[in-house]
Amino acid sequence: MSTLAEEQSGKKRTFWFAFLFILVTIIGLTYVKWWPYYHKAILSFQTHSIGDSILQDQISASFTWSAAVDYAIVYFQSVWKAAILGILLGSLVQVLLPSGWLLKVLGKTSFGSTAAAGLASIPGMMCTCCAAPVAVGLRKKNASVGASLAFWIGNPTINPATLIFMTFVLSWKFTLLRLVIGLILTFGISYLANRFAKDTPPVSLDQLIEDSEDKRPFLRRWFSSLGSMLLYVVPAYILSVLILGAARFWLFPQLSEGMSNSLVAILLFAIAGMLFVIPTAAEIPIIQTLMAMGLGAGPAAALLITLPSISLPSLLIVAKSFPRKVLVFVSISVVVLGIISGLIGKIIF
Repeated sequence: MSTLAEEQSGKKRTFWFAFLFILVTIIGLTYVKWWPYYHKAILSFQTHSIGDSILQDQISASFTWSAAVDYAIVYFQSVWKAAILGILLGSLVQVLLPSGWLLKVLGKTSFGSTAAAGLASIPGMMCTCCAAPVAVGLRKKNASVGASLAFWIGNPTINPATLIFMTFVLSWKFTLLRLVIGLILTFGISYLANRFAKDTPPVSLDQLIEDSEDKRPFLRRWFSSLGSMLLYVVPAYILSVLILGAARFWLFPQLSEGMSNSLVAILLFAIAGMLFVIPTAAEIPIIQTLMAMGLGAGPAAALLITLPSISLPSLLIVAKSFPRKVLVFVSISVVVLGIISGLIGKIIF
């Protein structure tokens, strides 16, 4: 009798924990993403712009450490709310969502788990760095490599708000290219990345669920996961943004007319975009500004894919959560797909 009562009590507790996670997610995304993006979509429709490029100052400036600090300040002013939400959700996913449900839905290396996580990423609309803590949280809950990657990569690459902005500011051709390559990255590359995960002996799902359950009180578990997340994420995040802020003058050089749409430019900008860090949708004004300065459609199309997908800071955030081979595979895949997009853009745009 007592066992039945304990089981019912456990089910109620699980339900309310899951409900709390969903509630926090909805409130957070409404405040940080959905409501602001609604107004930004109207702005992009009316003005064919969503603001100045975050790289605007380097047109006339040169490298100084103060310029690197200035970039970091502008960047964090744009993302701090989403970054806090990402860290909060990354810690809460470890203590509120039931391990059994997560393992059954996202714990498999099948395409189904990858697809489920990719679809779940669509409402998030976060940049790669803000989605990274949630991916870390998913991995700590034993979500598969493919599912965790799909959530991480899907947030920035198939962001519906960004696709809307892109259509009004750039063109439907850029939007279509971004959507197709974004789907390949989110569902295809993420699924294939399972093959690079280290083989582990088969384990009973029931046993894995039992081992994943933490018996400590909720607040102790949450403070532990939150503290670990802050200690690991924040220092690497800030330092890498400062370094990239300093390096942006070399990563995005002004090119001569003969080089502005060359294969070399596509290759260089594809690699630079993969490393560089930007807020959500910042690739749109960056591309708009660089093309106005004479950058060809090829390198612009490469940046369209590589700028939002991943970055050096986000790779550092998830470095301990994924096998090194997986992250190398994803990084190379982003660059290669960026180059392919650049070649398509050079021909079609």
